[in-house]
This record gives sequence, C-alpha cells and structure tokens, in this order.
Amino acid sequence: MQTDKVIIPEINPEENIEIISKFIKGLVNKSSSKGLVIGLSGGIDSSVAAYISIKTVDKDKILGLIMPSETTSPEDLEDALLVAENLGIKKKIIAIDDFLKRFNNLNISSVTDMENKTAKANLKARLRMIILYYHANSMNRLVLGTGNKSELMVGYFTKYGDGGVDLLPLGNLYKTDVQNIAKYLKMPENIINKPPSAGLWSGQTDEQEMGITYPLLDKILYLLHDQNLKPIKAADELEIPVEEVLRIKAMMKVAEHKLVPPPIPQIRR
Repeated sequence: MQTDKVIIPEINPEENIEIISKFIKGLVNKSSSKGLVIGLSGGIDSSVAAYISIKTVDKDKILGLIMPSETTSPEDLEDALLVAENLGIKKKIIAIDDFLKRFNNLNISSVTDMENKTAKANLKARLRMIILYYHANSMNRLVLGTGNKSELMVGYFTKYGDGGVDLLPLGNLYKTDVQNIAKYLKMPENIINKPPSAGLWSGQTDEQEMGITYPLLDKILYLLHDQNLKPIKAADELEIPVEEVLRIKAMMKVAEHKLVPPPIPQIRR
C-alpha cells in the first residue's frame, strides 16, 4: 500500500479554533442558555472540545461530567480528571454501573435468545446521554457533543447516545484534524497518542472494532466525500483493494439514518 501518496489538505488550527469558538458562543447566546455540559471521557475528542469551549464560555459555566463504568480504563479516568483540572472547569464523577445493573435485571432472554454485545455497549452511551441532559436541563445549559466527521460519516457513534447532543463543534473535522488541533493546543501527550477507544468493553479500541486505522479511513472519506471520487478511483489513488473502499462506502450508506431526523410520512402537500 502506498497510502502516503494521498494527502488531505491540512487545516489551519488557529483559524478553525476561532470558527468553532464563535460557533459555540453563537448557539449558547441564541438559545439563551447559561452554559455547557460536556461528557469528559479522557479521550482526544472530548478533550479538544473542552479545550476550545473555554475560549468562548466562562469556565464557571462549563460542567464536565465523567461517567466511568467497569470497562473504563484507569488511564481514561485520570486523563478526564486531568483535563478538568487543567482547564479549571467544574467536574462531577458519576459511575454508571448501578444504572446498567438495573437494565441487566430486565431478563431480556424472556423475549430473545440473543445476547447482543452491541446493545449492551450502546446502553452505556444512552445512559450517559440521559445523565448529561438531566444536568443540562436542570442548569439551563446545552449538551456539547464531541463527535468528529470520521465517526459521523461511518456511523461510529450511538444514535440517541453520544449522538444525542445540542451541538457538534468537531463535526466537520476528520479525526486526524482533531489530532492536529490537539497538538496545536499543546494538550497532554498521553491523551494525544493513546489509541482512541469508546471504552464500551475491556480492551476495545475504535480502530480494531472498525478494522481500519483513522489515517486511512480519513483518506478514503476525503476521496469519496470531499473529492467525490468513485470507489475504484479512490482505491487506485490509495493503492489499496477496492473492496476496502467499498466496505467504507457501505458503512457510510448504512449510517445515513443516524444523521437525519426520524422519517415522517407526508400527509399534506
């Protein structure tokens, strides 16, 4: 593979931080809300979103919720706490295992014989969404999402989970763009360099689950979406099997429903 032949044009970190800051401030003002609530996972996306948010919203108006489960690594918990401490924002730790146990007691086997690992993983994301909105509603604040363009385009997020937010400031940045901004912001090296993980089960990593590295995924998405190339042309440019490009294109197609409101039948024209 000669994927180095394809280079995604680099963004200007300073310029894009300014754009995102104004975007956040505009929505906070427009909604007449009193600040932001953000889920801090210890990962690079939530950390970058938090670092940018304090450039436009007063620190005392930002709440970082840290919501570990038994599959959350000690490193992620430490990094989430470090981000809150470095930024000087208020933080709150809410372990979600007790909530999860209540659902595990529902005895789903009475209606299905399937033990669905994905359903259990998505439950964690949806419980975190509920906790975020409970705090946001109580404080008249907005829920700041942390998803990036790479995740959104292939559906690597939970519908009504981490996808259930009020704004997505990183939604037009590929994962590699987010990493570049993190370096520009001089964030802790361990947050920038550790393998991205949603922490949905022990040892889980994003790239392992998707079966592709983010640098290659971003290049495929860039060629298919930004450059509007056909799959076979994109595969030729990257010198990879066309089957891999078609697999990513299929993920994009399946994910379309996650990016739009629920379908509604047309009654009146």
